[in-house]
Amino acid sequence: MKLILRKFALLLGLLGLIISSNSYSVVTGEMIMVRSAEAFPETMSLLQEAIRHQGYQLSRVQRVDVGLSAKGYATDKYRVVFFGKGNEIQQISAKYPQLIPYLPLKIAIFAEDDNTILISANPSTYNDLFNIPELKPTFDKWFIDITKIMKSVQIQN
Repeated sequence: MKLILRKFALLLGLLGLIISSNSYSVVTGEMIMVRSAEAFPETMSLLQEAIRHQGYQLSRVQRVDVGLSAKGYATDKYRVVFFGKGNEIQQISAKYPQLIPYLPLKIAIFAEDDNTILISANPSTYNDLFNIPELKPTFDKWFIDITKIMKSVQIQN
């Protein structure tokens, strides 16, 4: 649980760094981020469509803004979209339970002024975290797919 909290704190720290950037598309070692000029509702719709188009199923959309508002942050448009391929997630979780906290895949989406930001962990970094050579092609594929999903959302607006 501490590892998850540290990762979330790192994510929030990187969000602050990336949000202050004028860049519209960023891939760092650990994060993938795009900025959309579309409003939040339109971008959320495009994101869900792009996830399906890439062959994944939506698992759920979780509101994060309630907890952030309680801590004093002023945002009403902040969600985490969970997605994956059901059988793939089940098989990996059963064989490698240490990956369960990282599954299914996730993309955070939130409004910033007139823009919408999408950010995700870079799954190819899981190679270094877990050192499971047989999953390297899967992690790399997830990276490619998430990048395609996010760029698709960005290009459509």
